[in-house]
Amino acid sequence: MQVYLDHAATTPLRPEARAAWLDASGEVGNASSIHGRGQAARRTLEEARERLAAVLDCDPIEVVFTSGGTEAVNLAVKGLWWSRAEGTDAVVLPDGEHHATLDAAEWLRTSHDAVIRPAPLTASGAIDPAVFVARLPGAAFATALVANNEVGTVNDAAALTAAAGASDVPLHLDAVAAFGHLPVSFRRWRADASAHGGLVALSVSAHKIGGPVGVGALIVSRHARLAPLLHGGGQQRGLRAGTQDVAGATAFAVAAELAEAERESEARRLGALRDELVRGILSSVPSAELLGDPSQRIPGNAHLLFAGASGETLLFLLDQAGIAVSTGSACQAGIPEPSHVVTAMGRTDAEARQVLRLTLGRTSESADVSAVIAVLPELVERARAASGSRSGTGS
Repeated sequence: MQVYLDHAATTPLRPEARAAWLDASGEVGNASSIHGRGQAARRTLEEARERLAAVLDCDPIEVVFTSGGTEAVNLAVKGLWWSRAEGTDAVVLPDGEHHATLDAAEWLRTSHDAVIRPAPLTASGAIDPAVFVARLPGAAFATALVANNEVGTVNDAAALTAAAGASDVPLHLDAVAAFGHLPVSFRRWRADASAHGGLVALSVSAHKIGGPVGVGALIVSRHARLAPLLHGGGQQRGLRAGTQDVAGATAFAVAAELAEAERESEARRLGALRDELVRGILSSVPSAELLGDPSQRIPGNAHLLFAGASGETLLFLLDQAGIAVSTGSACQAGIPEPSHVVTAMGRTDAEARQVLRLTLGRTSESADVSAVIAVLPELVERARAASGSRSGTGS
């Protein structure tokens, strides 16, 4: 039996999205061409933009298609920096952000003398709202996750947006992990914004919700000041040059509509499956510990600490048993380093190497949960033995 519990890394392509992609890719025409074929492609593209905008509750003109979440984040972070108000050089950066954000901000620090104002996480992995607010005055921009991609903790996006608006600081929200699992409304979060502060950009990705890999979007307020990463062609309000991926955009829109239509029912189903998984693990491996907020978290996320057992060893043993999980963000896969999210929550480097992220999706079933619970206790003991620790007190 093959069990896939790494939906946060990528989730299976929806058949409807695949069909939409194939149909659109069979039509020849560049959406920037002025002949009939080109204009037909343009109509298909703009229809996809309108459909995605309806799901995200924004204006179609605010949807900027990208090659994925990483490009969307980079466009937001670097674009906001390059278009910042004169005299501002600080970036408000919570400690547990995705590496797309952290690495882009670090590049700005080393290459462009940006001043990083870190905002710590709470023990449950949430952005500390009081510290976040205190870091805002006079900043060039701020960025924040709607939901943490590793431990699944959900932040108060509306409160973060309102705080940024009150300080007249532009805010980028990374909704890649949240989209499809939580209500996402660009218009509602943008409501409390000032002239140039508050929410101005929001990043999402297709393959997290059953769309194709290599497609994403940055929602950019029509009032935002944002410099482009790419030049040459002036497409998409001049914010992202290049021939647009009509088929990818169409498949993304289809996946987004389907994910939104089933979001509430899937949240209930996956939440129940996750609770079943967590209860089973904590019962069979009493020393295990659930990390992240116990209730304010993405429905399908179970992030656990197995004291004394290497997360990488556990991942390997589970993979040998036909069960796919992860130790953290797939974007850092293959790099043996402790989870920066776990250490930002106040845990030690050793503990940050002893975690597993198990994430469920629309193909997950109770049988998958049972399969994990059945083999995990023995595998934890084997992992502890391999690391020279059977006590479960850490190593």
